Amino acid sequence: MNYLDKLEEIEAKYDNLTAQLGDPRTLAEPSVYQKIAKSHAGLREVVEKYRQWKAVEKNLSGARSLLLDPGSDPAMRSLAEEEIENLESQAAEIEAGLKVLLLPRDPNDEKNVVLEIRAGTGGDEATLFAQEIFRMYSRYAESQGWRVEVLSTSLSGAGGLKEVIAVVEGQKVYSKLKYEGGVHRVQRVPSTEQQGRIHTSAITVAVLPEADDVEIQIDPKDIRIDTFCSSGPGGQSVNTTYSAVRITHLPTGIVVSCQDEKSQIKNRAKAERVLRSRLYELKLQEQQKQITEERRSMVGAGDRSEKIRTYNFPQNRVTDHRIGLTLHQLDRVMDGKLDEMIEALTTYYQAEKLKQASAAPQTEALPFSDVRS
Repeated sequence: MNYLDKLEEIEAKYDNLTAQLGDPRTLAEPSVYQKIAKSHAGLREVVEKYRQWKAVEKNLSGARSLLLDPGSDPAMRSLAEEEIENLESQAAEIEAGLKVLLLPRDPNDEKNVVLEIRAGTGGDEATLFAQEIFRMYSRYAESQGWRVEVLSTSLSGAGGLKEVIAVVEGQKVYSKLKYEGGVHRVQRVPSTEQQGRIHTSAITVAVLPEADDVEIQIDPKDIRIDTFCSSGPGGQSVNTTYSAVRITHLPTGIVVSCQDEKSQIKNRAKAERVLRSRLYELKLQEQQKQITEERRSMVGAGDRSEKIRTYNFPQNRVTDHRIGLTLHQLDRVMDGKLDEMIEALTTYYQAEKLKQASAAPQTEALPFSDVRS
């Protein structure tokens, strides 16, 4: 099957799903309707772009016929040549977009994420930067209409964050944040620096796709649950009752603690949510060696030399070292204006996937190669 056949098949499936959505029997079953609506929405973008391409091709065919018509006058042929040039440019742009849309999708793209931020090298300065980075992602989430729920925090004496774990919920969260994992380095003059020297600190960011209950089942025999008194701010009731929860997953040794809530039940629910996501990530690692390597490179040891991105405050500059992108608008980035950075990363990795697809042995026709010579 070549790519045009595949697109025709996708369009036919989309039309069939459209019809099902209008069927009274579907409307009477909310769970069925939701499943069909999700599949329908997943195909909409590629179908709309394919129909746009077909419309351009139809106009292009008409313009070429006019150009080849021996009865057309020179003025009309000149207009046809100009029209062909414009339409060919449009068609090429649409084809490029279709090639990206036809790449195999990451099955986790639609998922919510568990966002983990931890201070690395740099002492108190690293914890202060961890707090600012969490604020940055929270602001970005707000701009996307997402919801951020903090599951666990650990404060430093300087008022920063040693660690924060949060769930980010919304539409296509993982697809937007999945390239944010790694070591983030900051260069600036700390507030405690008396001589104005620039210090370098680092934090780690991990972005884990949140697992559904049906994907990861936790056997009660496999976990040990300990309760203890919460520490840090929160008042007398938090610090004197056994509300904090620590869950140890015995087969893997994974330990998750949560103490932010006054209720032991709520803390346990939050801890189980984090544990489920970590076990899901472990499951993915076992399935794909590549994911294991990406996870190791994502967090590393929190050392400055493992950086994926540098935030230079004196020069108002942020640089992503993976793609060589530098933006002289650090103030905007720290305020959650991450669209340009995230779009650049997405485009880069999509291009890498296209290169890999082109380098692979071709068992079917290349996209659109059988349409025009």
